[in-house]
Amino acid sequence: MTRTTELQEGAMGAFERYLSLWVFLAMVAGIAIGALAPGLVQLVAGAEVASINLVVAVLIWAMVYPMMVNVDFGAVAGVARQPKGLLVTLVVNWLVKPFTMALLAVLFFEHVFAPWIAPADASQYIAGLILLGAAPCTAMVFVWSQLTRGDATYTLVQVSVNDLIMIVAFAPIVAFLLGVTEITVPWQTLLLATVLYVVLPLLAGLATRRMLGSQDAVETFSARVKPWSILGLIATVVILFGLQGSVILSRPVVILLIAVPILIQSYGIFALAYGAAFLLKVPHRIAAPCAMIGTSNFFELAVAVAISLFGLSSGAALATVVGVLVEVPVMLSLVAFANRTRRRFPAA
Repeated sequence: MTRTTELQEGAMGAFERYLSLWVFLAMVAGIAIGALAPGLVQLVAGAEVASINLVVAVLIWAMVYPMMVNVDFGAVAGVARQPKGLLVTLVVNWLVKPFTMALLAVLFFEHVFAPWIAPADASQYIAGLILLGAAPCTAMVFVWSQLTRGDATYTLVQVSVNDLIMIVAFAPIVAFLLGVTEITVPWQTLLLATVLYVVLPLLAGLATRRMLGSQDAVETFSARVKPWSILGLIATVVILFGLQGSVILSRPVVILLIAVPILIQSYGIFALAYGAAFLLKVPHRIAAPCAMIGTSNFFELAVAVAISLFGLSSGAALATVVGVLVEVPVMLSLVAFANRTRRRFPAA
């Protein structure tokens, strides 16, 4: 029995289960530090080269690299066993999700919430939501797959193919959607951020897999470096909210407003993907993860690119962090629903 099998049979880790709590506590800590030591936060914010914040870049790498070590392109050949599951994933992730998120963002922040949100702030929140919608989940989907008794190998295939597509599709889709919403796109910064936070960590992960050799060695290594990913996320949230503290304290309702389109998008995308898998008679062990991967987000990438494009103190960065806060409770509710409906799907 491999470590992957053991993980599937085990419970969700404490960090994943209480991710929203840790993020909330990091938000509170960040606001407190921003109020008590504003010079420290500003010092971190000023450490930039070519629009890339060096401190945040290190923290994002700490988050993303451990995930990329788990990506195995050698497993892609296994897609022939059940191509319909991958088809649902790719159509929803790349032809539907980015565009529905952009549509919901514009609908709410340019129309429904317009009386309460300044136009400049609204455009920032729209940009952050677009970045979330264009980044399908990479790491947490393995957790959701385990909790729904998903096929671990097929989930790995889905993640690997999504990462390959992300290399070439993320920047053009984001640029197109930001352009449609009339937000200026610094192409050079967007491409640099994509290379820095997707391409290079992916190459580093592949090189690490090659050096480690066996799958058991890869899983052992991943378990050892996982705490760095956790620390990277928490530290990034602290910095973001240290800079955003005054805005949040003066307008706490903005967090709730940003959460509304994220919630609608999450449940809507899950219903679409899960329903399509049901109609195509995809086995539940594949149907559940293929719906989860589109519903969840690669929020680490979204946060990093938002900071690179718009700055640490931007509304776009704030919107991506709200996505982190909302994600875990939503995904746990969908895991429960998927497990209750398991018998409606083919068993094999």
